[in-house]
Amino acid sequence: MAKRGKKYRKAAEAIEKLKPYPLSEALDIVKKNAFANFDESVELAVRLNVDPRHADQMVRGTVVLPHGTGKTLRVLVFAKGDAEKEAKEAGADFVGAEDMVEKIQGGWLDFDLAIATPDMMGQVGRLGKILGPRGLMPNPKVGTVTKDVAKAVKEAKLGKIQFRVDKAGNIHSAIGKVSFDVEKLEENARALIEALVRLRPASVKGQYIKNITASSTMGPGVKIDLNDVVAK
Repeated sequence: MAKRGKKYRKAAEAIEKLKPYPLSEALDIVKKNAFANFDESVELAVRLNVDPRHADQMVRGTVVLPHGTGKTLRVLVFAKGDAEKEAKEAGADFVGAEDMVEKIQGGWLDFDLAIATPDMMGQVGRLGKILGPRGLMPNPKVGTVTKDVAKAVKEAKLGKIQFRVDKAGNIHSAIGKVSFDVEKLEENARALIEALVRLRPASVKGQYIKNITASSTMGPGVKIDLNDVVAK
């Protein structure tokens, strides 16, 4: 196990490791104990009682965080014709068709989110081996393959995030920055948790959300009291 630095150990000492904290208090602790010399992201790790090996328990989706993540996404849209114009007017950073496909095949990947119109997926599909492993492949299940590219671009710029359960049944997502007020972080966190609750698979029995931990990019985790965030 890697040895923790002095600043991390000091931050960890301020937290009762096994104690679950109300959400607002947990986020306040995360903010006060952030020690990096940059504006760290605040992240939630949610452990779900699901088995992602079963297709009906693959929890994935999107949610628009009320206050965004604090990061300005660079949005690429694969479109042509009227859709290309709409994407540009909505604020997309990069818009194109065959030219963008060729550019990515050449090694260019300076964007954070890719959106495509349905008619472009025949060509975009060739980029699966490049975009797929990086989580950048447009997907209709999360709204990034759509005819309404203007709406998709605007939502992305406002703070729409994607989440997907990993092989161990965990969801990891940024909910803002350490510089955010606790109130804004709490509203973002509750929006994400509510989205997860809505996506509860019908086949899951018993407790769905097993635990939630908040942390900054470099800091220790703070356990959140489920009674404060999940309705019984």
